Amino acid sequence: MPPLTQRLTYRLALENAPGMLGRVTAAIDECGGEVVDTERTGEQRHVVFRDVSVDVRDEQHGDEIAALLVELEGVELLAILDDILEAHEGGKIRVEVTRDVLDNEDLALVYTPGVAKVCRLIADDPVAAYRFTIRSNSVAVITDGSAVLGLGDIGPLASLPVMEGKAMLLKSFGGVDAYPLLVDEQDPDLFVDTVARIASGFGGINLEDISAPRCFEIEGKLRQRLDIPVFHDDQHGTAIVVLAALTNAAKVIGRDLTSLRVVVQGIGAAGVAIVNLLRAAGIEDIVPVDIDGILESKRKGTDPIRRRLAKQVNPRELSGQKDVALAGADVFIGVSGPNTLPIELVKTMAEDRIIFALANPTPEIHPDVARGHVRVMATGRSDFPNQINNVLAFPGLFRGLLDAAATTVTDEMKIAAAEAIASMVADDLADDYIIPSPFDRRVVPVVAEAVASTAREQGHVRPGSYGSRESESEAAMHEAARRAVQRAVAQKFTGED
Repeated sequence: MPPLTQRLTYRLALENAPGMLGRVTAAIDECGGEVVDTERTGEQRHVVFRDVSVDVRDEQHGDEIAALLVELEGVELLAILDDILEAHEGGKIRVEVTRDVLDNEDLALVYTPGVAKVCRLIADDPVAAYRFTIRSNSVAVITDGSAVLGLGDIGPLASLPVMEGKAMLLKSFGGVDAYPLLVDEQDPDLFVDTVARIASGFGGINLEDISAPRCFEIEGKLRQRLDIPVFHDDQHGTAIVVLAALTNAAKVIGRDLTSLRVVVQGIGAAGVAIVNLLRAAGIEDIVPVDIDGILESKRKGTDPIRRRLAKQVNPRELSGQKDVALAGADVFIGVSGPNTLPIELVKTMAEDRIIFALANPTPEIHPDVARGHVRVMATGRSDFPNQINNVLAFPGLFRGLLDAAATTVTDEMKIAAAEAIASMVADDLADDYIIPSPFDRRVVPVVAEAVASTAREQGHVRPGSYGSRESESEAAMHEAARRAVQRAVAQKFTGED
């Protein structure tokens, strides 16, 4: 049975008679709910009002309990309060000012006429925006709502709670000011044009919940057009954390990372990115599989992205179904669907098997089924050890990109992020501890420093910005002073203001 994952509060009016609350709690327990709290909120003549908080499996289970309560004699169901809805009431993020405006002097400094000086400075030197505006710490979280969680194409507006959540995590974990932007356009070229036209106000772009294969085209074209990092978290955030976990899993079984034979099941956005990053990290023997078996370039209907991928991997030129790929494999990485990895196929893999079953909420194989047959097991769920969670990657990655005023994001930066995440486990490494907790606050600064350092080493930083090398920042300050002197001299001889 899956864990109790939602909490509902049933607001009840009970007949003021002995044993009524006991009847209610017994009925809830019989229906599979778990009563976690009861609170008497008032009374009126022969009626007692109570809020009964219950952990339920899902929305349908909550409705079943509600129907049962309605049938109880002496019980009236007044309302159902949902903790999830309450947590989203009014939205999850807001804009805050960094300087109070208390009088005319403050207003003159931050708005007119003082702001005109900063505008002229940026017009003369666009890099100054990284010092004097929010651009240096701003990321746009952008979606078309075409692939939202497990809900599919629900449109951009319905995706806003997810985009708010991503922005909230960027701020909470990484100190990054992130803004949800909804683009109601599914034509890739028009989407790219829209994003490119608004991008100059941001230091980075986080693409989110865009369906494959369109997401590959959109990211590629935006990377070509923009001089700021463009990062599709569904692809690369997952790949970074998978690489971090696999790095440590290899240590657990005493193997070199590059020697592993890996099968990746599910060749969508995340699967393609995982394969590409594992290749960049030096793993050569990777076999991608999907519902039709081993991915092959000659297969009819294969899009260009997957066709190119098929040509780059599978060095042993395996062909056929998933059983062929798994025979003797060291690693299975699933980003596909529930219950799609039979235990019989797991047993055909090499000894000291590593299984990353990342389908959510139901993994490709349940850890309880795999127990005793797998050396290292990871899932995307928080109720089992070794949770592969993107929040380990994207806050620190964007923090580092912004700190360096990076102009792009490279495979080397992603690998540096993965190595930084893996390093946080250190001497505590074990079968059931290959990756730190998403709530380990030590992770973000270590990842940020690794990413920023790599960006500087590669030279992918904006000259003259705070993120570039100190000598470049100093040179830019000298250049700004020189231009100021030139303006003063020009005004003296022309009499211009």
